[in-house]
Amino acid sequence: MKFIGIIPARYASTRFPGKPLVKLGGKFMIERVYEQVAAVLDDTCVATDDQRIFDAVKAFGGNVVMTSPDHKSGTDRIEEAVTKIEGCYDVVVNIQGDEPFIQRSQIETVCRCFDDPSTQIATLGKPFGNYIESIANPNSPKIVVDNNGYAMYFSRSVIPYIRGREQAEWPQAYPFLKHIGLYAYRRNVLSEITQLPQSPLEIAESLEQLRWLQNGYRIKVGQTDVETIGIDTPEDLARAEQFLANLQ
Repeated sequence: MKFIGIIPARYASTRFPGKPLVKLGGKFMIERVYEQVAAVLDDTCVATDDQRIFDAVKAFGGNVVMTSPDHKSGTDRIEEAVTKIEGCYDVVVNIQGDEPFIQRSQIETVCRCFDDPSTQIATLGKPFGNYIESIANPNSPKIVVDNNGYAMYFSRSVIPYIRGREQAEWPQAYPFLKHIGLYAYRRNVLSEITQLPQSPLEIAESLEQLRWLQNGYRIKVGQTDVETIGIDTPEDLARAEQFLANLQ
């Protein structure tokens, strides 16, 4: 199978405007994400709606396509980008543009999900560990999977509910799984899901993947032990600079 990694990147961000072009260890953040992905996949491309990002990617030698500013999600932006890129791909991998430390093992794990011919969409999950405070955080969606590793549901709430135990004991009673927002889609499935209207579950939880589940698509969940370090705020960037300094 042939894979392509696409990195959606917008300049406008409510919490951190211009985030793709902030410098991290002397390089644009989008450049660091690009380098991580290009080291693993057949082809890599940034999909943006901003000329400044477009020019920056071109300047460091990356592939980039301009897309509409009207997309409501990164998935929609990726679909437009794929239609503009020459070549045929079996699987499209969606890598967030604020994940400069995405690891080879994580990308490879989500790609290996497609060794199963019934996989339509794939994503990642990571065991939460033993702290109920982390599990209860609504900004860290939880996944419940079936015995074959397919997602049954994603929620910002703590799922499952552990009956008859104090909440502080829940992490010892069940292996709660944190959702890591790395996705991959078979090419035809990507085209199909971007035509779907928002679903009631998606609107309720503000989780796009629930639209796909509610419409009957199956999402394979690969498991990783690697924690991602996403950058959503300037404070996150400061922590990322420290993390990078510790690696060197």
